[in-house]
Amino acid sequence: MIRVRFVSIPVSDQDRALGFYRDKLGFEVVTDQAFGPGQRWIELKPPGSDTLVVLFTPPGMEDRIGGFQNVAFTCDDVEAAYRELSARGVEFVQPAKRSSWGGVEAIFKDPDGNTFVLAAPVNEHRG
Repeated sequence: MIRVRFVSIPVSDQDRALGFYRDKLGFEVVTDQAFGPGQRWIELKPPGSDTLVVLFTPPGMEDRIGGFQNVAFTCDDVEAAYRELSARGVEFVQPAKRSSWGGVEAIFKDPDGNTFVLAAPVNEHRG
């Protein structure tokens, strides 16, 4: 069976990104080791997830840093997560709200301006 092992998030400063994902989002560090000149391979595990997040930007791919990322995060209660993460200093560009597709979603940014959707599963919020 094929599964997703990791998703990579391009970052400009791995130390700053590590602090954000570990300390503000609560991700667990799985691997943090040297990976080529001046870079590290940093794998983080979101709580309850089997898919890892890797903070790494391949050389020549710096133009991918910032902007909307094709990664969506999920949790059971987006409103509660929005309040908790906002209190930790996470910047949201859209607060938690019911979306046109029937779920609840919020949109947040990391320190590099990478933007992500945080959404609850649709089947949890149908009414």
